[in-house]
Amino acid sequence: MERMRLTEAQFEELVVDVLDSLPEKLLNVLDNVDVVIEPRPAREQLKRMGILSGTLFGLYEGIPLTERNSAYSIVAPDKITIFQRTIEEVCSTPEEVADQVRTTVIHEVAHHFGIGEETLEELGWS
Repeated sequence: MERMRLTEAQFEELVVDVLDSLPEKLLNVLDNVDVVIEPRPAREQLKRMGILSGTLFGLYEGIPLTERNSAYSIVAPDKITIFQRTIEEVCSTPEEVADQVRTTVIHEVAHHFGIGEETLEELGWS
């Protein structure tokens, strides 16, 4: 299978388009979150997630809204990382990349709202 490669700008545009397509009510409570794009996950990220083999398309690092309390104030932003090359390696068309980016961004945003893996799998967002 030939690997799909986009420029960083093209990939970023896909991520931004997904974020822009989220309902305004969700965007208004997407609080204190940075969304970044990296080529691949670092070894430390894979190890922390317990992934010895397999693929990691995105990663949410932070305190979900459902776990924040009144002591939550001046803290570093939560971080959602989308892994460009990892996604491209499993896709063969621009449409497949766009679909996987959409699934990954929504999956990681859902973690920010406290939605776990099991529920995401049931909803078809894993």
